[in-house]
Amino acid sequence: MRRIAEKSYLPMNAILLEQIKEFGAKFKVSFSISGIAIEQMELYAPEVLDSFRALVNTGQVEILAETYAHSLSSLKNPEEFKLQVAAHTAKIQEVFGVTPTSFRNTELIYSDTIGAQVADMGFKVMLTEGAKHVLGWKSPNYMYVNAINPKLKVLLRNFRMSDDIAFRFSQQSWPEWPVTTEKFVGWLNNISPKEDVLNIFLDYETFGEHQWASTGIFEFMKKLPAAILSNTNYNFATPSELAEKLQPVSAIKVPYPISWADEERDITAWRGNNMQDEAFERLYDLADRVNQSDDEDLKRDWNYLQSSDHFYYICTKWFSDGDVHKYFNHYPSPYEAYINYMNVLADFTIRVNEKSPGTKDLMDELLEKGAKIGKEIGKTAKDQLQKTAKSLEARFHKSEKQIKPAFDDLVQLSDVKIKKLIKDLEAEELVVALKDAKEELVEKVLPNLSKSARKSFDEAKEKAGRTTKTQISKARRAIEEKMRELF
Repeated sequence: MRRIAEKSYLPMNAILLEQIKEFGAKFKVSFSISGIAIEQMELYAPEVLDSFRALVNTGQVEILAETYAHSLSSLKNPEEFKLQVAAHTAKIQEVFGVTPTSFRNTELIYSDTIGAQVADMGFKVMLTEGAKHVLGWKSPNYMYVNAINPKLKVLLRNFRMSDDIAFRFSQQSWPEWPVTTEKFVGWLNNISPKEDVLNIFLDYETFGEHQWASTGIFEFMKKLPAAILSNTNYNFATPSELAEKLQPVSAIKVPYPISWADEERDITAWRGNNMQDEAFERLYDLADRVNQSDDEDLKRDWNYLQSSDHFYYICTKWFSDGDVHKYFNHYPSPYEAYINYMNVLADFTIRVNEKSPGTKDLMDELLEKGAKIGKEIGKTAKDQLQKTAKSLEARFHKSEKQIKPAFDDLVQLSDVKIKKLIKDLEAEELVVALKDAKEELVEKVLPNLSKSARKSFDEAKEKAGRTTKTQISKARRAIEEKMRELF
């Protein structure tokens, strides 16, 4: 987050704020920021959030609604989709003091059914990709409506003009390189004046991260608004303004989900192989049980696990879009991404089981199917999954008994719970309890001591004499009883 903040968000936000100061109501821009992204800014780059607030406070910037976790819930679970959108809207209201009326789904995913659900949520307009296989001979440069509920207007992304900036701006092998403001304005003027709108929609990391400052991208953006306003008939507008102003030309029929990803403009970047499908299905099998829980840590991690990036990393496309997928993937291979995700999901399932014991069947199915798919991805992956399955099965059956927490279960507690547990413990008691304990358990506990408590612990450890097994067992039982009382 810090790298992106300094290379992309902060310099680009400063440029946009200057443009708004210069042109006032003539210049408009819109943002879609997930709830998880806002959380990261709050934790690691609060000045970025302040810069977005400054933009919103000008009145020339619209914040769009989306899913809180940048999730794929719209493809599987309508109720979870609705909960995600409501949570995101609440976060936008809390942080920016505005209520979104325009919607963009994760990765611009859209279908007739998804659009109808968005209309039922009360949104006026939804953004999606102007995919060629959907439009046919039609242009993306008009306003359309949802085929099921025409109350929802549909604004399409002009992918050609958008990608000229997002992907081809620094591509020296491209015949149109370099992209200048004069050249871009010329392309705009070549568009038929009968067409109503041009929707440029980009990853914000385009500026400074995907296209480095050395490519001239920031200078390009400093000059572009003035060039458009001075040399074309175009004006800037937000999606909600366009929804009020433009009349739709027709319904757009999208029976199967589309997105802005890859050449296919479909959902195969996230749901294109058996591994992705298995991970996706197993995740959403837990939805009802998680949403019945009031455990904040569980729900936070539930959001993190839903992020579409996890499924993107498991994509096995190595043809037309292989380089793009490699660029955005920090795993050595999609198979390792799958193994890691399923390991984490299995561990999460155990935690859900602790709150809802009926999850046992889901856990058994997860282990069985994970091993089955492991056979399809090679002997190495298979062996790893089998080892993981045995380890997790042992842990699962141990947690299933749920007679009382064991001392070793400390390693499974969150840092917040560890702090709460050891807050009032005497230093001498903790020294005895941790005597001959597993290294990972000690490393879990000690960092959660306050400075004064750590000092007392170290002093007590130095003074401690010979400790018997009986004393150790007694100290650990006391901690187990406290765990039982607290959690």
